[in-house]
Amino acid sequence: MPPAEYTADQDEVRAAVAARYAGLARAAQAGQQVTDCDPREFAAGGFGPGGYPDVAGLPEGAVRASLGCGNPVAVADLRAGETVLDLGCGGGIDVLLSARRVGPSGTAYGLDMTAEMLDLARAHAREAGVSNVEFLRGQIEAIPLPDRSVDVVISNCVINLSTDRAAVFAEIFRVLRPGGRLGVSDILAEDDLTATQRIERGGQVGCIAGAPSFAEYRAALAAAGFTTIAIIPTHQVAEGVHSAIIRTARP
Repeated sequence: MPPAEYTADQDEVRAAVAARYAGLARAAQAGQQVTDCDPREFAAGGFGPGGYPDVAGLPEGAVRASLGCGNPVAVADLRAGETVLDLGCGGGIDVLLSARRVGPSGTAYGLDMTAEMLDLARAHAREAGVSNVEFLRGQIEAIPLPDRSVDVVISNCVINLSTDRAAVFAEIFRVLRPGGRLGVSDILAEDDLTATQRIERGGQVGCIAGAPSFAEYRAALAAAGFTTIAIIPTHQVAEGVHSAIIRTARP
């Protein structure tokens, strides 16, 4: 059953997100360079592979299909032997980087709702010869993993696309082990922007549901049970809208 606050608008936004990223996956499979916002942001290095200091050794297609706004693998400080989950894994670049960090004794999961993106990610994992990865199809609002099964959750410019971020953070809290960490890159809006302005400006950088405000993001994390929360803007991507890194942990 959907939650009480669930609306038809959420279905429409989710369908629009799925359609957009399925199309981008097909474009990437065809060898095209893909972008999901103003191409100038990609050219300036604010989005896509420009957010990574070193992509040497990764499949060229995984780099080309990168659509994130930062480097959550570095933000999360991954360690050997850990189990990490990437929410909205897309073409798999962060899963492949995570697999390197956690090593053969660890596991990197990638979750995406789009079959086309998962096909792309699995192909990149095969090309990279990586075996400690697993890709799952599902919603970030209903993660298909057991309670307390993950050491670290990462995500790269995806949570802003959800119309039910409270559910996303509750699910993250559920799957994290005690002491487990959350380290994400995301798009956030300044608190003084109106909802209309956030939707309008968020749309410029691919945030179909509208970029959440810093205050809203922090409050939603706290409501899910997270306590010490660090939100650090890294660069402006539209007027009043910023890429940011977010770090917290399950107590």
